[in-house]
Amino acid sequence: MSITNIFNKDSNKRHFSFEVLPPLKGNGTKALFNTIDKLKEFNPSYINITTHHSEYVYKEREDGLLERSRIRRRPGTIAIAAAIQQRYGIPVVPHIICSGATIEDIEYELIDLQFLGISNVLLLRGDKAKEDSRFKPTKGGHEHTTDLIRQVVKFNDGFFADGTPIKNREESFDFGVACYPEKHEEAPNIEQDIKHLVEKQELGAEYAVTQLFFDNHKFYDFVAMARKAGVTIPIIPGIKPFAKMSQLTIVPKTFHCDIPQELASLALRCKTDDEAKQLGIEWATRQVKDLYEHGFNNVHFYTVSAVDSVHEVIKRLL
Repeated sequence: MSITNIFNKDSNKRHFSFEVLPPLKGNGTKALFNTIDKLKEFNPSYINITTHHSEYVYKEREDGLLERSRIRRRPGTIAIAAAIQQRYGIPVVPHIICSGATIEDIEYELIDLQFLGISNVLLLRGDKAKEDSRFKPTKGGHEHTTDLIRQVVKFNDGFFADGTPIKNREESFDFGVACYPEKHEEAPNIEQDIKHLVEKQELGAEYAVTQLFFDNHKFYDFVAMARKAGVTIPIIPGIKPFAKMSQLTIVPKTFHCDIPQELASLALRCKTDDEAKQLGIEWATRQVKDLYEHGFNNVHFYTVSAVDSVHEVIKRLL
């Protein structure tokens, strides 16, 4: 069942979903399953699994020179998605990204997902390499999310990327995309960013999930602008509880979102990380209650370094 069908089936119900990361290379699944075990009691509508393709790192050689090589720190998105679906019976939405992947890599991911009976995906460009000032596609890969969408649509239509017909077509993929209430960091302005969202919708995106934000007013303004521009698909707010004092400076830089003055003032009064964590729980709970009052019944939580906080927020909302 597609994500939008889940929402439409119980349109008056308040749905929540959350995102998890595959384990670091060499680590097991214990911590990941502990996260799901902690949150499954609230009956999540689906679970997103992030994708991290290979990236360049520099290693010092014996002669003192630096050698650039590619490593993949978090392999296993598709395998983890299958494991979650089998273990918990909860719908899964693995991410498929342009970054670090060739068109052929993506095609094999789609084939593997079909073999596993997973038909919901989130299509993203992915982050630029740390050493690059702008996103540089992998040789033989896609530069934009819209190019990735076209590949998936073509696959759904029964053709591989090179135009070869797919002999035995399986279930088509339903897909969502990302959007940014405070604009993507590389977009010149919010209007241009929304134009890209309109294009993703026109190509077949069924819903959009936002980057995390702390200011609901900016989210409401974004939704209003998007609707005026022709975006009709569901826009799902993404929430992450403030968890540490250091996040006051780290979060805006990493996720390119503002921290409202009220929250910043309260955070500056915190003397310990535990106080900051409690503040984050209270603020996120207030955010979601306000979202409910404005008719947004589907909320997505980012759980990295905030599992306990997300658990407490949801518990307070039930």
